[in-house]
Amino acid sequence: MPAKFDAYAKDYETLHANSITASGEQPGYFSDYKVDCLARLAGSNFDEPVLDYGCGVGTLTHRLCTRYSRVHGFDPSTKSLEEARQHGDSATYCDDPGELPRAHFGIVVLANVLHHVPPPNRVELVTRLRELLRPGTGRLVVFEHNPYNPLTRRAVAQCEFDDDAILLGPGELVGLLGQCGYKAVRRQFIVFFPRLMAVLRPLEPSLGWLPAGAQMMAFGTSPG
Repeated sequence: MPAKFDAYAKDYETLHANSITASGEQPGYFSDYKVDCLARLAGSNFDEPVLDYGCGVGTLTHRLCTRYSRVHGFDPSTKSLEEARQHGDSATYCDDPGELPRAHFGIVVLANVLHHVPPPNRVELVTRLRELLRPGTGRLVVFEHNPYNPLTRRAVAQCEFDDDAILLGPGELVGLLGQCGYKAVRRQFIVFFPRLMAVLRPLEPSLGWLPAGAQMMAFGTSPG
């Protein structure tokens, strides 16, 4: 889909922001939220190479660079990568998957990418990402929209570049990782309270079992 996202690269963040007005937040909030989720998962001492696969204009990649010293961003959209590089961060960006080192990454992040991938192609992609992870220890971490949340469905319907989105159910996402050979697969629901209810946000890490979150995070470990 490089041609599609080339066309949206300049206006991506504005279009994204317009679709999530009900949350009271800007896109950066959700990127920071994902970085915090990764930090809780990986621990404070983790600093292995991290790959943001499908990084788009680099909103999440840039924030990963504030926490980890070796960050890569991949996206097939060259126009999106031009925007990403303007963040001036330390990430290594590329648009050729053949340039990504094999058996190298401690974490590969797939953030809100799968709903743009046609369902017949998802197994191939998620399986291929195993080759990039350190055998036995590397983790694939997938963030996706929760189709059970009505505000999420509204945001997707209002987002111009989500016109092709086919959302994954929570069980489908877990099953996909298991089918592709990942071990110790787990899922958590995330992003529960809009800005108007921000006082309740400290409770969110304890609500991962509740299928009311706007998004979900699933992760699994590469086999040895």
